[in-house]
Amino acid sequence: MKILKLQTLRGPNYWSIRRHKLVVMRLDLEDLYEKYTSDIRGFYKGLTEVLPSLVEHYCSPGVKGGFLSRVEKGTLMGHVIEHVALEFQQLAGMPVGFGRTRETSTPGIFQVVIEYQNEQAGRYAARAAVRLCQSIVETGTYPPTELQQDLEDLKEFKNQASLGPSTEAIVKEAEARGIPWTQLSARFMIQFGYGVNQKRIQATLSNQTGILGVELACDKEGTKKILKDAGIPVPRGTVTRYFDELQDAIEDVGGYPIVIKPLDGNHGRGITIDVRNWQEAEEAYDLASNASKTKSVIVERYYTGKDHRVLVVNGKVVAVAERVPAHVVGDGKSTVSELIEETNRDPQRGDGHDNVLTRITVDKLALSILERQGYSIDSIPRKGEICFLRATANLSTGGIAVDRTDEIHPENVWLLSRAAKIIGLDIAGMDVVTEDISKPLREVDGVIVEVNAAPGFRMHVAPSRGLPRNVAGAVMDMLFPGSKNGRIPILTVTGTNGKTTTTRLLAHIMKQTGQVVGYTTTDGTYIGEYLAEAGDNTGPQSAHLILSDPTVEVAVLETARGGILRSGLGFSACEVGIVLNVAADHLGIGDIDTVEQLAQLKSVVAESVMPKGYAILNAEDPLVAAMAEKVKGQVAYFSMDPNNELLVKHTEAGGLAAVYENGYISILKGDWTLRIEKAVNVPITMAGKAPFMIANALAACLAVFTQGVKIEHIRKGLSTFVASVDQTPGRMNMFNMGSYHALVDYAHNPASYEALGGFVRNWPGKRIGVVGGPGDRRDEDFVSLGELAADIFDEIIIKEDDDTRGRPRGNAAELIYQGVEQFLSQGKDSESKAIYESILDETSAINTALDRAPSESLVVILPESVSRAISLIEARNPVKDIELPESSLKSTNSPEELKTSIAH
Repeated sequence: MKILKLQTLRGPNYWSIRRHKLVVMRLDLEDLYEKYTSDIRGFYKGLTEVLPSLVEHYCSPGVKGGFLSRVEKGTLMGHVIEHVALEFQQLAGMPVGFGRTRETSTPGIFQVVIEYQNEQAGRYAARAAVRLCQSIVETGTYPPTELQQDLEDLKEFKNQASLGPSTEAIVKEAEARGIPWTQLSARFMIQFGYGVNQKRIQATLSNQTGILGVELACDKEGTKKILKDAGIPVPRGTVTRYFDELQDAIEDVGGYPIVIKPLDGNHGRGITIDVRNWQEAEEAYDLASNASKTKSVIVERYYTGKDHRVLVVNGKVVAVAERVPAHVVGDGKSTVSELIEETNRDPQRGDGHDNVLTRITVDKLALSILERQGYSIDSIPRKGEICFLRATANLSTGGIAVDRTDEIHPENVWLLSRAAKIIGLDIAGMDVVTEDISKPLREVDGVIVEVNAAPGFRMHVAPSRGLPRNVAGAVMDMLFPGSKNGRIPILTVTGTNGKTTTTRLLAHIMKQTGQVVGYTTTDGTYIGEYLAEAGDNTGPQSAHLILSDPTVEVAVLETARGGILRSGLGFSACEVGIVLNVAADHLGIGDIDTVEQLAQLKSVVAESVMPKGYAILNAEDPLVAAMAEKVKGQVAYFSMDPNNELLVKHTEAGGLAAVYENGYISILKGDWTLRIEKAVNVPITMAGKAPFMIANALAACLAVFTQGVKIEHIRKGLSTFVASVDQTPGRMNMFNMGSYHALVDYAHNPASYEALGGFVRNWPGKRIGVVGGPGDRRDEDFVSLGELAADIFDEIIIKEDDDTRGRPRGNAAELIYQGVEQFLSQGKDSESKAIYESILDETSAINTALDRAPSESLVVILPESVSRAISLIEARNPVKDIELPESSLKSTNSPEELKTSIAH
């Protein structure tokens, strides 16, 4: 077997709208093609011995052991690899359950799709599954050492990519509220929401956390001074920067017992409490000094009592936990060492912050604390006797947490909320020492020991004892108050033809509202009036650029088939999803071989519309109209025919639609009609004689209308949007060359040629076409282009793209030539007397056509490079005023002829 390609999907996709995280493996089964598992000697036995846990896979039988029963009876190897890849991740602690295996049109080539939690782990599991199955086929087994290594590698991927417990809690809360999130590429930051409404966190710092508050909280002595000045109880203490000042500092705070800690420390590092003599003070000073960036050390009076962490979010106390230092409880039989080992076997304990609790480590400090209590590591404590191994109660050093949220005294709630505001933190962890948190601090000599920025949530969301607290909910309430979800309107456009023009028109209309619009097209990514990134940007990466930009208020995203296939959509859901049309193009690429499969791919856009959003569908395209059945949101249709049966039925039922009627671009809702503008007044429609452009305008107007855009803004957008080089490069760009006209358009498939022909056929003078097509299309597509060119033009120059995309030079031109000859030989139209020739070089072909153009003719250039074609035309100094010939404005089209597919 051979893996031909591995792709990672990260959004709604061809395989699933709901499951965004999928790996797609293109797999050649080679000699195992059409060989069922029941025909492979020892395969079932070897598989069940290596992975007995596969018995839990139900598969299509729907019962435990269902998958293995299929293996025993006989199934193809791609199906087995799918289940093995899922099980690998399950065994590594990343449970996933979605998978699909489908044969492609190429015999023996399969697409195996598996869900993942961690991207690297998913890709690894796919490869490991192939190795395992190949090994069992060849040897009857898979070496245990290999299996163990695979699982260790997968666990390592999981650990490396996993979010910390605090971040994970916030992310899960965001998901529960339907707030989109993404991990940014720097400093472990998480973005919630999109565009101008986004918020960011880093651990438990938010973009609302003030730098002054963080800096003050890191300055332990400064924090104490500010709080003390505000009348809040804090420990008596002082700062020393030199060892020879230590003795005086101890005397200043009233002598032993004391606490020694770094001025700018965190997570309990470098802190020693209950220091009782000079020898301990010397050791504690060195520890604190080494942990301090500034080598400054705080000496404080030691206050006896229980250690509490109070979490304050947005000025409100949301959780209280009593923290108990790392300890073991004697059983009268085991040594301290054995008790530590037993405690660390708790599955909730892990290394660092990975688990709910942290494993207890034995070091010099632990031995010293044991010695102070009269124990050694080999002592056997009496039953029920507690042996502490740390003086501080941090969870990161093995401590436990007991929830006390319901016990805190109201005065303490007021005092601690006030303290957080005084320091200036939106999220603060207040360390409080008091004998009884249910009594006012002043009554029991309690103090606020520290105020911490970026406090950990672990002790609150998963306390060792007591109720878990949804502290992440308080953070989300602060970042997104009320019903806010951080989203901005996302309008996305797909279809075989017309995407770029419709996207640009949508963005232009939206700009009339005064909002900052970010949009992606085949020629670049734009924010407001500026190009942010040049290129064919119609995939998820460019969508991410727009949605991550904090200035963008509305996103308009062109979405092409390639991006959906490669990575899925670049967003989880949209407010408006427009599907313009589906026609034969790019077939045979990416295992999309039929128009029906292409429609299924493009329906991802419609199916990703949110329940309150709108899918805008072409009522005249059966493949597009059928998508309505899968739409979870609302549906609105557009049509060039006011009598379209589907549209009429939809509006009679109170549905929303856009239609071209009596020369107007109009919105229909139930029994009323809202006329927006005459098509002849809309520049991109070429005075109403480009039906496909009218249809594009219908889709755009309908989309913005659903978003509450005022009619005057829509009308202004339509009247000021011109098919120019600046606004729509390569889309119906007309140039007045003085005695003749030139038109540049990126039509490149049969449907777009036919749509363009609806305009060109109305030209009163000679029609010259410079035609070609991308080399990766099917042979029959090129023949169709030739037939259409012969039907549209009086003179044809056939050229080829510089990049033939794997075709031999001249082959595409020969096929187009063949199509021209076929059409002319059939004599379908007695007036068809087109002359034709091949000039393969695009520059030469364009110049030849322009040189030959007679008076009042139209030269239509369908280029590979739009910019090159425009440069060749502009070098001839075209007249700025287009001034179409008067006779070309007189349509010969009947209403029936205007029922055309959309393009460009």
